[in-house]
Amino acid sequence: MVLSPAQEGTELKAKLFRGLADPTRLSILDAIRHGSMCVSDVVAATGHSQSNVSNHLACLKDCGLVSSERRGRNIHYRTSEPRVNELLELGEQLLADVAHGIYACTRYAGREDSREEEAQADG
Repeated sequence: MVLSPAQEGTELKAKLFRGLADPTRLSILDAIRHGSMCVSDVVAATGHSQSNVSNHLACLKDCGLVSSERRGRNIHYRTSEPRVNELLELGEQLLADVAHGIYACTRYAGREDSREEEAQADG
């Protein structure tokens, strides 16, 4: 199937937001958006394991949302450009205005909600 340029653009935007929808990646971006951090600092800030943080940082870097710089023995990560930080800030502002609707929404259940619904369906 061949996608039109508009469809390709929509698919690419959806891929961006799917990447941002992962709670681990989002917590990493939140941690580094105020300044660069090495992996151990991100681990401390997010509570995720070192291997998990490293894998997600690699993903974020491959996608162009994060950049890195070697400082001695450590690699420091930061958001790749100010618009990444702006997008996160806009998301927080929007959420502040629509939080009740998002919380009540049953169509876009989180991972925990989905697992609970599956368990209830299995009975």
